[in-house]
Amino acid sequence: MRRQVLYSAARRSPADGSIPPAGAGARPDRAQGGSPAPAAAPGADDSAAARAPGSARAPRWPRLRAFRTRHAGWLRFLGGAACAVLIGAAYLSWQPRPPALAQEDIDAAVLHTLEHKSLPARAAKAAEIVRPSLVRVRGYGEPGAARGKAKAKPKPPARKFHHGAPDQDAAKDKSIPEGLEEMALGSGVVIVDDGTILTNLHVVYGAKYVRVTFYDGSESPAELVSVHPENDLAVIKAQKIPDDLPAATLGSASRLKPGEEVVAVGFPFGIGPSVSWGVVSGLEREFRSPEGERVLTRLIQFDAAANPGNSGGPLVTMQGDVVGIVTAILNPTEAGTFIGIGFAVTIAAAGRAVGMHPF
Repeated sequence: MRRQVLYSAARRSPADGSIPPAGAGARPDRAQGGSPAPAAAPGADDSAAARAPGSARAPRWPRLRAFRTRHAGWLRFLGGAACAVLIGAAYLSWQPRPPALAQEDIDAAVLHTLEHKSLPARAAKAAEIVRPSLVRVRGYGEPGAARGKAKAKPKPPARKFHHGAPDQDAAKDKSIPEGLEEMALGSGVVIVDDGTILTNLHVVYGAKYVRVTFYDGSESPAELVSVHPENDLAVIKAQKIPDDLPAATLGSASRLKPGEEVVAVGFPFGIGPSVSWGVVSGLEREFRSPEGERVLTRLIQFDAAANPGNSGGPLVTMQGDVVGIVTAILNPTEAGTFIGIGFAVTIAAAGRAVGMHPF
């Protein structure tokens, strides 16, 4: 059976918009031979229209255009950042480079500094570090109380000092229990910021009442915590302490060598705080008390000036570390003053005195 051919009733106009001639017939779908024109394939009109002269051209990269539209903000930001980096790099490349320093330039700068500026003394810096932890210790006892000495030595005139000046505040003496007098004067150093102080045993030995003075001038009674006769050490604790009381930094005497610089800080004859400078003159020394009652061992020997009142004070390195507690001076005469040899208990022994090793 012959298949029926379907024709479209719509009239088509040429692509150029001209009117077909009248002789073309009423059926523009037929070819000149009377046979119907083949039907156009789907999408053929679109492709033909795209290829036709004067028609709009389709985009070649639709995905790229969509990506650019979707991320336009980020692309602008990245472009601006890249421009900023390029501008910065260009600016840095145009800057003159500093000349390389030679050793001669460094030596000349150091020499100029030494010639025109006074550098602070190392001993002064070390003393300044430990000074807030330094205390003056006074022991009070009954008049004529025995001090454990074979012969009574002349006592210097009673003078009270506050940071190098006479203490004019007589009201402070009213806090001392009645009937007691000052029997010993020495120094101490704060080793725990709760008011724990390390001093010499002979400073507080036999005292009925102990009073300490801190770096800011405030005073407080102190109680005896423990004694260690083998090292001539005593631990006392103040009842009232200043705000932000610092503890001294403890250092190891095992790293000391003869010839290293040290300072002794304390209250010789009640004057202070006083600072004396010297060197370590020996290690592992022994000292026997004048009465022969006690032998101290493993001491640090030093030549920084120390006198009565320095006992219990710190021996400090140039870094401000306390490596010893000044405990004795050697003088073969009865003068009891310094002639060039002092001894200090090592801070390792001091750490054991408070029940803990400091290292």
